[in-house]
Amino acid sequence: MIALSVNLNKIALIRNSRDTHNPDIPAHAQMCIDAGADGITVHPRPDQRHIRASDCFDLAAMLQVEFNIEGNPMAGPRKSERAGVGDYPGFMELVREIRPAQCTLVPDGDAQLTSDHGFDLKRDGNTVAPLIEELKALGVRTSLFMDPEPEQIRLAAQTGADRIELYTESYARAFASGRDVDTILAHFVRAAEVAAEEGLGLNAGHDLDLHNLPGFARAVPGLLEVSIGHALTVDAIRMGLAETVAGYQRALGKH
Repeated sequence: MIALSVNLNKIALIRNSRDTHNPDIPAHAQMCIDAGADGITVHPRPDQRHIRASDCFDLAAMLQVEFNIEGNPMAGPRKSERAGVGDYPGFMELVREIRPAQCTLVPDGDAQLTSDHGFDLKRDGNTVAPLIEELKALGVRTSLFMDPEPEQIRLAAQTGADRIELYTESYARAFASGRDVDTILAHFVRAAEVAAEEGLGLNAGHDLDLHNLPGFARAVPGLLEVSIGHALTVDAIRMGLAETVAGYQRALGKH
């Protein structure tokens, strides 16, 4: 069965628009779990625009499901510019302290609105590999955010990563436009086949929603986990959080 990990970043973004603890991040995580979520994902960035370092510790203290922390392993410590918000300790230091079940490494930067590309391991493989070795020594399962490019996926295996997370925006865009869907989806199917050949587990995420998720989940072999935040949060405004989580589980073929 494909696991659904709910990304709480947009819940945190709503909270951060005011000087408040509402919506409460651990409480909303528990609501997702009670509704059937298999895991919780967060992506803390150095500017703490949504999920903060403190949220990660709060979630680690209460979660009884798999915790996935995403982020750029090169992101170092940063002083907070907002009163009442603690400093960012650096991504790797955060993960070292919390030791989540899974750590997804993503090559994003502050200038990006959201994650928008996978790793180029021809360039970054020698930098990433020692970090993966360290994380695995800490007992943390590692995943690399990757485009559906077979050559890069083979390089991901050489770094020692346990899994990759396929960046699915190109599929979501094709689905929304109604153009080249089968062609684009075939790229992801091939990427999944290469991952299996290389012994890599397979996750996926970015702009997956209730409409495009069923076809992706049916077509892509070996899919273990999807992490979904933006669309799920938007759907929750309309449908309620519990019904939305249940709807995404049904989209994954669960009843």
